[in-house]
Amino acid sequence: MSPYLSPQTHQSLIERIPKATGHDLGHWLARLNEGPGLLRFSERVGWLRDMHGLPHRFAAAVVQEADLRRHAIQV
Repeated sequence: MSPYLSPQTHQSLIERIPKATGHDLGHWLARLNEGPGLLRFSERVGWLRDMHGLPHRFAAAVVQEADLRRHAIQV
């Protein structure tokens, strides 16, 4: 089973991040990039959740977006 959210759920969460967290997506992507360099999806989600207080679903959306962007650059 994939850890990733459905495209619709992912987009909805990405759009709601600024209002729900007080920070835009760029802020959260920067925190993730500056983090400890964890590799597994669940570890990165847990790190955002535990270290920065980001709700689980929003943390998962940020990690998924980071993976999508990284993949787009590598292709």
